[in-house]
Amino acid sequence: MAATPSSDSDSGRAKSNEANSKWLDAHYDPMANIHTFSSCLALADLHGDGEYKLVVGDLGPGGQQPRLKVLRGPTLLTDSPLPALPASAATFLMEQHEPRTPALALASGPCVYVYKNLRPYFKFSLPQLPPNPLEQDLWNQAKEDRIDPLTLKEMLEGIREKAEVPLSVQSLRFLQLELSEMEAFVNQHKSKVIKRQTVITTMTTLKKNLADEDAVSCLVLGTENKELLVLDPEAFTILTKMSLPSVPVFLEVSGQFDVEFRLTAACRNGSIYILRRDSKHPKYCIELSAQPVGLVRVHKTLVVGSTQESLHGFTHKGKKLWTVQMPAAILTMNLLEQRSRGLQAVMAALANGEVRIYRDKALLNVIHAPDAVTSLCFGRYGREDNTLIMTTRGEDSDLGRVGYACSEEDEIGGRGGGLIIKILKRTAVFVEGTGEMGPPLAQTTKLNVPRKTRLYVDQTLREREAGTAMHRTFQTDLYLLRLRAARAYVQALESSLSPMSTTSREPLKLHAVVQGLGPTFKLTLHLQNTSTARPVLGLQVCFLYNEALYSLPRAFFKVPMLVPGLSYPLETFVESLSSKGISDMIKVLVLREGQSAPLLSAHINMPVSEGLAAA
Repeated sequence: MAATPSSDSDSGRAKSNEANSKWLDAHYDPMANIHTFSSCLALADLHGDGEYKLVVGDLGPGGQQPRLKVLRGPTLLTDSPLPALPASAATFLMEQHEPRTPALALASGPCVYVYKNLRPYFKFSLPQLPPNPLEQDLWNQAKEDRIDPLTLKEMLEGIREKAEVPLSVQSLRFLQLELSEMEAFVNQHKSKVIKRQTVITTMTTLKKNLADEDAVSCLVLGTENKELLVLDPEAFTILTKMSLPSVPVFLEVSGQFDVEFRLTAACRNGSIYILRRDSKHPKYCIELSAQPVGLVRVHKTLVVGSTQESLHGFTHKGKKLWTVQMPAAILTMNLLEQRSRGLQAVMAALANGEVRIYRDKALLNVIHAPDAVTSLCFGRYGREDNTLIMTTRGEDSDLGRVGYACSEEDEIGGRGGGLIIKILKRTAVFVEGTGEMGPPLAQTTKLNVPRKTRLYVDQTLREREAGTAMHRTFQTDLYLLRLRAARAYVQALESSLSPMSTTSREPLKLHAVVQGLGPTFKLTLHLQNTSTARPVLGLQVCFLYNEALYSLPRAFFKVPMLVPGLSYPLETFVESLSSKGISDMIKVLVLREGQSAPLLSAHINMPVSEGLAAA
């Protein structure tokens, strides 16, 4: 695709320090009238002539008048209406027959529309769901005139609040009507059969039995009723069905359907679920702290963007690897794959107009767009292998800036939705640390390591000659250290010197805190019953101390019943009697009535009394 700058490109072209050296500005049209998302963009050789075209599932201005658009270069090739808003677009090979031209699948509402050579080929509709039996019974009563419209509305509202099965579209429309319109609606629809239909929320493709680029692929659909469906590429029958705890909004797949594959679904409940080939339910779950706004698989790493302005990297088993904070909210994400250099990176479009390119958590490049980017697509376009396609919001402020002569319809939002096309230079190389963030350049500087000294050489020779004896000595000292530690541990258990009880009959935990400057200190003992269900009764606390240095109002008191799981603060006061600035240890013993050996003990090193020292 040749670089064809648009009119007034000098004033409207995106500017970026990094983009000037790595990207060629091929086209920019702020009034392209394209309103879409990344999931509704696809690049494919639709006619088998070697020229790749851009397929756009356009929502239309304000979500009205959805269209299917196909662009060749900067020009619009075809434009056809759609019956409902598009949810996703994908291109795939249905069969091995020649010519190997891919088919176009467009998910819209409850259907998938399949096109070949840009002509309608097949329409797949999701199977209908069973209606709510209570709802069906109410409409049967309305058909027989055994229930009035007001009572019907009250009963349907009760079903909507309590029942797990959602209401049909007919009932939901009825609940939105005014009182004067209800009777006419019931008379018009009471004879119709209640139908409950789900819709498609996301779609992607999965290789059937080969990993080749031109292999046959299956369609994978995510539906509003929390299911994943895999369709046969030829007969368009459901090969497998998987259930999810929530509605999927983003999908990523890897592997082949006939061999082994893995499906990753980001859902509306803020979690990401990973399913394997033989699993009907999720095998792994990743719980996010915020809603996901994008999901991209880079090699074996799952990169997730969240509404907390951050990117997260996870393994295919759900282990978190890294997190990168963004300077603004993430609007959309997609994969950048430069096949000639074996590079895979993630592109994230931000609300401040930046498009950031990351490999893992290293920033590779930053592109500054003239407006907030709403969709991204990277791949072969025209005859260029590495082309970046971006669409922007196209706010009304752009109209006066570029001097576009617009009609009254354009003023209210009929136009807008900019289109930006950039081509990656063939000499461009993405290097970590060349962006605004990343590791400092000092990390790449080699250290000036000094040469080996004579002492180092002598030490190395000695270790080589006496290595066996040195190892035996080290092992002997290590065994002695372990033996002394074990003896000290056993002695602490036998004499109850540990602040935690090791017996299952008396599961206790003791923690002491000293507060104050002196001469009077506040001593707080936190005693806790660590069992799960059994309370502890009949405990006593005793203090052992030097009576010449300290004075306690109560050196012995009983402990109330300890409820499991709660920490009980036991407070007392300690008065320092010495004026020489010395301190000592106070021992705390937890005893049980009728037993001489303590259950727990704690040694409290008292601080020096600063009050007496100052006096």
